[in-house]
Amino acid sequence: MASQQNEMQIVAAASFIVMNQVLNKKKKKERRWWITRLHQRRNVASLLRDLRFQESSGQFKNFVRMSSADFEKLICLIGPKVAKKNTKFRAAIPVDERLAITLRFLATGDSYSSLDYLTGVSKQSISFIVMDVCRALIQVLKSYIELPSTPEEWTAVAADFEKKWQFPHCIGAMDGKHVEIECPPNSVSDFINYKGFFSIVLLALVDANYKFLFVDIGCQGRISDGGVFKHTKLHALLNSKKLGLPPVTSLEDSNFMAPYVIVADDAFALHENIMKPYSHQSSEIEKKIFNYRLCRARRVVENVFGICSSTFRVLRKPILLHPEKAAIVTMTVTLLHNFLRASESSNRSYCPPGTFDDDVNGECVPGLWRKHGDGSLLSLQNVPRRAKDQAKEVRGIFTQYFNSSGSVPWQHKHI
Repeated sequence: MASQQNEMQIVAAASFIVMNQVLNKKKKKERRWWITRLHQRRNVASLLRDLRFQESSGQFKNFVRMSSADFEKLICLIGPKVAKKNTKFRAAIPVDERLAITLRFLATGDSYSSLDYLTGVSKQSISFIVMDVCRALIQVLKSYIELPSTPEEWTAVAADFEKKWQFPHCIGAMDGKHVEIECPPNSVSDFINYKGFFSIVLLALVDANYKFLFVDIGCQGRISDGGVFKHTKLHALLNSKKLGLPPVTSLEDSNFMAPYVIVADDAFALHENIMKPYSHQSSEIEKKIFNYRLCRARRVVENVFGICSSTFRVLRKPILLHPEKAAIVTMTVTLLHNFLRASESSNRSYCPPGTFDDDVNGECVPGLWRKHGDGSLLSLQNVPRRAKDQAKEVRGIFTQYFNSSGSVPWQHKHI
């Protein structure tokens, strides 16, 4: 009898709880409208049509940062990957509008809310469109950034450096930058760099023609410069002797035997294949000349970062996305840079004369990008290290060469 009463009490209590939840359950808020008037009159198509109609004015190129021909080429490449089907509820946003929205985001760095008012596409849709298109661009343009793998390919890169910057056996200029992002959730201090703001690292190797040869993006900002490089594929290939570099040969018009090297700044450790400047406290003329010649060649990578942040201004302010998505956006910018540099129709407008630093008989003429600065891109921290003797010997060989048969007429007036 007592057990039956207990069961009845339990059932009654359960029924009371269920009824209470039903009564207290909030009524689902009904939609006031299916779509707002602003989004009903989506104006991306008419905007693109008007810009193309007067393409000679340069407004279309300014809006999407490329020519109409290259814009159409990208539409054909990414179309199968980002196209959506129409439904009985609404028509899908066309591929050209999706691409235009993404390129405008990269060009300005505006928030999704700002693009909402500009395009008439909701910020929720824009957030999906930008990531979808960026991932598609990375897939179709990934061949535009390829690391040379044979001695012949590396020799061609070195020949360009020797011809344009008078630095023999140079296979690239390397540098790293902090790309500012918003504070990631639950990240504590993982992404805080030495300047105190949140960032991911963009590490790049660039050739003499201002193109990316290799990029590594996404390392946490708190990691030291040496740690950033050690986590890259480039470091692994270099240390394992699998980079496919040419054998040690003599420098031009001399008996100095030297390996092929990457030029870098103080943020990197001296290595037999990585040259960095001597300490700036050194007063020896020979060392100052080496520093000048190295920094002159390394300026290429600074110019590439500068033009990227000047053209795609999403890099000039904190990227308001999670680190993984910020890395996707940054990778898209680097691929678009190489794509536009290789384009016959866009390269002249993307990099008109005077864009990069010019060097006339040793006189540096600052490029136009320096007027805008490099935005939120911050150099990696300089940390002193003890170099191996072999690396010091290689640097000594280049120093002797630049002060003898490899000298240029104007080098002494710049030290």
